[in-house]
Amino acid sequence: MTDPSRRFPPPAPLEPSLRWMGARLARIVAFGFGSGLLRPAPGTWGTLAAWLLWWLAVGHAAPWGIALILVLGFLYGVWACGVVGRELGRPDHGGMVWDEIIAFWLVLWLVPGNLFAQALAFVLFRVFDIRKPWPIRQWERRLRGGLGVMADDLAAAAYTVLLVWLLSVLF
Repeated sequence: MTDPSRRFPPPAPLEPSLRWMGARLARIVAFGFGSGLLRPAPGTWGTLAAWLLWWLAVGHAAPWGIALILVLGFLYGVWACGVVGRELGRPDHGGMVWDEIIAFWLVLWLVPGNLFAQALAFVLFRVFDIRKPWPIRQWERRLRGGLGVMADDLAAAAYTVLLVWLLSVLF
């Protein structure tokens, strides 16, 4: 007897739209309030959205409030990105940019608040997130689901903060 699921090819991967995203809060968050739908380079758009949201709201919170936003945002992101990745059939769909948002908020919290330092941090973060130097690529491959989506960007954030700090000490 043949397996009935083998008679039909698997469904084509879902291509997210604004309407699809708006149907569930997890999708809205995972797709960075729509910034992950922008092309090309949704990760860059998501990081820009993070920077804008930082200046408009998040960066004005008390330090304990920022810490709470980061922790809760990370935990919700693990769940939301896991759920949305399964819905899409692609665990780390490029449009899911909540990982960039939370990681870049962490960067912005830890680097100097001037425009030059933040712009440098933006460029460095994007380079580390795209190039994935050791151990970022290994984390991305080993960690599954939403945790894998979120963790590699935290590593890129750590590299960014370290390099910005080092450059500020040297220059």
